[in-house]
Amino acid sequence: MSSTARPLPAEGSLRSLAIGAFRRIPYALVALTARLALAQVFWSSAQTHLASWQTTLYLFANEYHVPLLPPTLAAYMAVTLEVAMPPLLVLGLATRFAALALFGMTLVIEVFVYPQAWPTHIQWAAMLLVLMSQGAGALSLDALIARWMGGRA
Repeated sequence: MSSTARPLPAEGSLRSLAIGAFRRIPYALVALTARLALAQVFWSSAQTHLASWQTTLYLFANEYHVPLLPPTLAAYMAVTLEVAMPPLLVLGLATRFAALALFGMTLVIEVFVYPQAWPTHIQWAAMLLVLMSQGAGALSLDALIARWMGGRA
């Protein structure tokens, strides 16, 4: 059996055209999509928790088992993050901070609460890591503030 090297795609080939098109996807669109997707996930969870606070307290006491924290405190902390961070993501305001907070929450959920749900959590983590490393993108209040502050310096 011989191994043969594939020739590089010719300029103008379908593959090189596709690669060129993908490279033109603006990061602002990638970041906005990630921000909206993550905001929806955590906001929906907050709404579920707030719909029945007694059920939420029961879940934190009997199912979620967050270590080192009393269940009631863990419930308040989790729901506070679920309520406060999604609007920041939607607006693109303090995005790296919001992503870091939700990344920490995702790690706690994955390690201590629902480790079998890692396929979902790894998707959240990937989007959060992108936002932490690259920021909110041009379609954000973070970018607007950075432009304003840059113009004043």
